[in-house]
Amino acid sequence: MKIHNLAFLLLFQFLFVCDVAFSQLQSDSSRTEIVNFSQQNSDSTRAEIANTVLKSSDGGQTWQDISEGLTGNAQGEGFFANNKLPIYPSFPQKDVRTVLQTTGGRVFIGCDNGLFRSTNNGKTWKQVHNGGWAMKIVESNGVLMATSQVGIIRSTDGGENWDAVISEGGVGIAVENIKGGFAAITFNTTSETRRVRTSYDGGKTWQAIDAGLPASLSIASIVQVGDDFFCGHPNGIFKSSDKGKTWTLLLPSMGNKVFNLSVSGNVIYAIPRDGGC
Repeated sequence: MKIHNLAFLLLFQFLFVCDVAFSQLQSDSSRTEIVNFSQQNSDSTRAEIANTVLKSSDGGQTWQDISEGLTGNAQGEGFFANNKLPIYPSFPQKDVRTVLQTTGGRVFIGCDNGLFRSTNNGKTWKQVHNGGWAMKIVESNGVLMATSQVGIIRSTDGGENWDAVISEGGVGIAVENIKGGFAAITFNTTSETRRVRTSYDGGKTWQAIDAGLPASLSIASIVQVGDDFFCGHPNGIFKSSDKGKTWTLLLPSMGNKVFNLSVSGNVIYAIPRDGGC
């Protein structure tokens, strides 16, 4: 299995891990069923929601429950923990949060103790960032971006050096590739909320795109499909077709949980989770 596929599987199972405190339906029948389901409050219903995975192949207009046959708790434990990463048995750390192989062949692993890099396919490892945990790494046009305990960090020299590009006293919640740049979510200790931003100059400058979203401590994810942005928010799943200037609620939240979003091609997957974590 290629390492980027492994990274997707890990991220899909434990979508967008975070360690800080703190988400106009159309009237088709399948979505009405989801709304009614979300309004129930029994313990059995909450257990079912914990094992729910939704899928949309039409830009978020309709959602299909694909949870049948799923066993255990879809929310997982928050990170992949094992004595060693099977593909890279020489990796020295236990708690692995994310894995990325760059276009140049470098391998990065983010874990509880920072960010590690290998330039020889995992034979040896060097710690390249030690400012606390690192949870998600993405690459675009030679620029690396990662979520970390100090915010969103960036490298332009193959991961040798990293600088915080968004900090605000909080942590990095999510970072994603978008067309021509990056999107990120951070926790702002001044406003005591999470902020959603985009950058189209390799992470040098960032623009807020959350003015049309209700302020919240639990905004969980931001992804792009085609030219549209989708945001997992405590009120539900929002869509923007104008790069974040305005937002429309597509799907209300389920059981007071926050949808974590993941994209494969043009398909959006959504998992409802506590507090977006």
